Amino acid sequence: MQTPMVYPKRQLGIRGRAIATKVITYVLLLGLSISFILPFLWMVSTSLKLSQDVFTYPPSFFPNSFEWTNYPKGWRVLPFNTFLINSLIVTLSNVAGNVLSCSLVAFGFARLHGRGRNFLFLLLLATLMIPREVTIIPRFLMFSAAGLTNTLWPLVLPAWFGYAFFIFLLRQFFMGIPIDLDHSARIDGANNWQILTQIILPLSQPALASVAIFAFIGNWSNLLDPLIYLRSTELYTLALGLNLFRGQNFTQFNLLMAVSIITLIPVLLMFFFSQKLFVQGVSLTGMGGR
Repeated sequence: MQTPMVYPKRQLGIRGRAIATKVITYVLLLGLSISFILPFLWMVSTSLKLSQDVFTYPPSFFPNSFEWTNYPKGWRVLPFNTFLINSLIVTLSNVAGNVLSCSLVAFGFARLHGRGRNFLFLLLLATLMIPREVTIIPRFLMFSAAGLTNTLWPLVLPAWFGYAFFIFLLRQFFMGIPIDLDHSARIDGANNWQILTQIILPLSQPALASVAIFAFIGNWSNLLDPLIYLRSTELYTLALGLNLFRGQNFTQFNLLMAVSIITLIPVLLMFFFSQKLFVQGVSLTGMGGR
């Protein structure tokens, strides 16, 4: 049987269309990348300007002089060391609480069989459709009645009672792990806790990393909850500390941008060092199911 011949002109046309497609794709990706990174570059440029050079007309992207002293000066304007410690306490506690509580609940939905399991899981997913604004007042009244306002407890405790999106993400990943591993472990005498800690969790590092990154970023930059529950300046987080830069008549945007960049460093470092696990965890979630 003879193979069909590909004429040179037709072959060149196919190759030309493939090259054109790649060029268009890369041009679009480059344009989108520039549009996303431009605000950050403008933020860096503003942090290096003098206060009177921020709103010059016409606008100047590059500063007239690089004022590196804006960074230590902005950090010393307010007690940002205290704000940093508070943010670390709240963020790390939330990361630990979300990973632990959501792993336990997700393991129950993925591996344990019980009456009404699917109904309870659908009920859990239904809570994702409830707007956050609906629960703000009831949650505040609950913590106020318990005498926990103006403390860090309202910012820490909810994470230890599970979060529906993280439970869904981990449950879908757990279901992609072969069930035969559980059966083999039970034959060797392992209980549910041993299966979770010695088999499921070690194999779920990408999903756990995704949960940790989502929880870290969400709590590190959280402004609404600290604004609602905190009254004392010594309890403020970095997000609230940045908000204090906004004056009634004048705002030092150069110092505000400088401190904002400092607060972004932990988020950038965490993502760059764990982006492989993060992308893998998100991409593999949902591939298994039964």
